[in-house]
Amino acid sequence: MSMPGNVLPEKVRSVHLIAICGTAMGALACMLKEMGYTVTGSDLHVYPPMSDFLRAKDIHIFEGFHADHLASRPDLVVVGNAVSRENPEAKAMQAMGLFYCSMPQAINRFAAADKRQIVITGTHGKTTTSSFIAWMLHCAKMDPSFLIGGILSDFNSNYRVGRGKWIVLEGDEYDTAYFDKGAKFFHYTPDVAIVTSIEFDHADIFKDLDAVKQTFRKFMQALPDKVDLVAFDDDENIAELLPAVSARVVGYGKHPDTEWTLGEVRVAPPFTYFRVFHHGQPYGNYRTRMIGLHNLSNLLAGVAVAHCLNIDGQAVAHALESFKGVRRRQEVRGIKNDIVVIDDFAHHPTAVRETIQAVKSFYGSRRLVAVFEPRTNSSRRDVFQSVYPACFDAADEICVRQAPLLEKIPEGQRFSSSRLVADLCASGKKAFFFEDTDAIIKHLCLHAAPGDVLLIMSNGGFDNIHARLLEAL
Repeated sequence: MSMPGNVLPEKVRSVHLIAICGTAMGALACMLKEMGYTVTGSDLHVYPPMSDFLRAKDIHIFEGFHADHLASRPDLVVVGNAVSRENPEAKAMQAMGLFYCSMPQAINRFAAADKRQIVITGTHGKTTTSSFIAWMLHCAKMDPSFLIGGILSDFNSNYRVGRGKWIVLEGDEYDTAYFDKGAKFFHYTPDVAIVTSIEFDHADIFKDLDAVKQTFRKFMQALPDKVDLVAFDDDENIAELLPAVSARVVGYGKHPDTEWTLGEVRVAPPFTYFRVFHHGQPYGNYRTRMIGLHNLSNLLAGVAVAHCLNIDGQAVAHALESFKGVRRRQEVRGIKNDIVVIDDFAHHPTAVRETIQAVKSFYGSRRLVAVFEPRTNSSRRDVFQSVYPACFDAADEICVRQAPLLEKIPEGQRFSSSRLVADLCASGKKAFFFEDTDAIIKHLCLHAAPGDVLLIMSNGGFDNIHARLLEAL
């Protein structure tokens, strides 16, 4: 593994991580600690739960960024994606001639060393698909390692250092570091790869959909013919890229001639029952606590992977039935006065639409109130302004918060929450605009009724709205 103008040392004993409190960076730090390395880190915002999590692992964290934090001259410095070349520690690292690398390079070098890799990519569904596959390998007693972008409820963690030969990695198309603007998944060497979907996202780094497709094209075309590429069959952008792929393509999805397809689906809370077909022939009858067709597609990809790995059918069935899912993915945070409060990470228009439809289909006749905070670099821009209104069709009422941190977006490119609400109202929907989270909580406390389902969607903390709302109800 090498860097532009830099070659990593053969022997590493101590590692320092700049911006250690990110979800993936924190997980990497813990993995390195469990593997026997001396680990330190620094970050601008050091606060719970990640600060407590790292300190419980006896990892020393420096508050803020300063050249003095590298005084011990660590053998290797791992630079987080959010770190700029003007960061004091990044400048000191260069001036001192220290060895350095990006997070995915460190994962490939240390966590994935001598492991066979299952890499899950795609605009949507990466975290749930990765989490289910990791759980399935665990149920099959394969003792997997994994590093995933969400907290797995079954493990209460987003990483694991296993002794088995497989590691599950969530492959991100976002850029790697200030010195490497290529996608993070370019650094992995999968034995099995999954592509769940390809859509425009990350408007801060991709100019348009063609730029996104070019990144996935490079990843997919680099896969050798011995690799199994598990690809969703109902995505025209994936289909466009497949003809030039050398890897063995394993299709899954909706079309009758696809290798893996879903059969009859029946919802009977708390389970969803479904059938799986392989080459058009019945393969298995299963049940899961996951809801919605998009989640069943994610699980179907996992079943296809199980077949590639020759995993026992009983282990697959047990994994499907027992899988608890991922924190912040349709997670029920609490129920008060028969009002259900659900937390979800959805922010991209497709994810918002699919999540609302899934929750509505599961809770049947209950009134569904969708609460949305546009917070990502893409959703705070106007690139999806005209797309979002149709995504809320399945909701009975919609509450939209003013997008936070709009000052970081160029003035002519900012998303308008009030315009979204106006468009929703014009289409006949019951929708409300709110300047802040306090106003949303007040509104919901006044108008929510027993039987309602409150679906709260944001990729951020949303001012701790879930706990505050449950207390206020």
